[in-house]
Amino acid sequence: MNLKEMIDSTRIKWMDNDGPENDIVISSRIRIARNLAGVSFFEKMNATDIETVFNTMQLVIAKFESMQLIRLDQLSNIERNILMEKHLISPDLLKNPEQKAVVLSDDQIISIMINEEDHLRLQCLLPGLQLYQAWKLINELDDLLEQKLEYAFSEQWGYLTSCPTNVGTGLRASVMLHLPALVMSKQIDIVTGVVSMMKLAIRGLYGEGSEAVGNLYQISNQITLGRTEEEILNSLIAIIKHLIEQEREARQALQQDKKHWLEDRVFRAYGMLKNARLLTADEAMKLISDVRLGVDLNIIPELAPAVLNELIIMTRPVYLIKQAQKELNSLERDVLRAELVRNKLVLGN
Repeated sequence: MNLKEMIDSTRIKWMDNDGPENDIVISSRIRIARNLAGVSFFEKMNATDIETVFNTMQLVIAKFESMQLIRLDQLSNIERNILMEKHLISPDLLKNPEQKAVVLSDDQIISIMINEEDHLRLQCLLPGLQLYQAWKLINELDDLLEQKLEYAFSEQWGYLTSCPTNVGTGLRASVMLHLPALVMSKQIDIVTGVVSMMKLAIRGLYGEGSEAVGNLYQISNQITLGRTEEEILNSLIAIIKHLIEQEREARQALQQDKKHWLEDRVFRAYGMLKNARLLTADEAMKLISDVRLGVDLNIIPELAPAVLNELIIMTRPVYLIKQAQKELNSLERDVLRAELVRNKLVLGN
């Protein structure tokens, strides 16, 4: 898949909804931080250091047939933001694009962010609960790169990174969860409190600093030093499975105790998405969340969950601007957002 196809498409592998525990787990992500030995870390890099990292990675990636390196200053602001909204790059990579680049695999499962907070951020994103599988793919890529690159590494501390919280394995594992029943039953504050006490980070759709719109929560490890990759993954997966169990119990309770209220809420949301002429971004995400719950509980069996995952991207402001091929004011975005959602759900476009 070429770059234009990647940017134009609203579908990406993590949206396929074909992974384990896919009624609750939207996606799994593994990201590892690496730096090149002998090159200043990003905060201290000069123009020569930046070009050294670019040129080094260009030579290495040229040997990988299924990957391409793209300098961000060669993309428009809209194109860069679309990659971010698809979770292929982080919001931090958008800052100072003339210093940044990304390597993308043809299937968009793997990305390597260049000169974000570290020289390299290797990322794998898969649908459902597939942290072990994502780690396997990233570990294999890391081993291949380490045959050609010398990483900044300490026998005492492990992989050296710009932020001390990433020193050691450099591993951040995260899972995107859809937790509407815990929110509806007003248990989510207790859950998030317990998660935080267990030294895990809980964030919104786009990571650090973002809100949990559409009842979507990212849960990730915070500790990378003094633990092996397997220990980090095992601990996180155990907690994620507990959260899955709690969400399923909350869904069952809603079906038993508030069946008519739940079905009414789901069908009202479905009706609004299919008929609304104005939709704000937050309203769209809330309605998509309610309909997604209805699909997962077989209240609306005819709708594929992957369609709703795709709508998450289609309703974001940057995608709307790209579709319109011009800047839009708030009202124009709301009108176009409602039109795109209607066409997707009613016409199947």
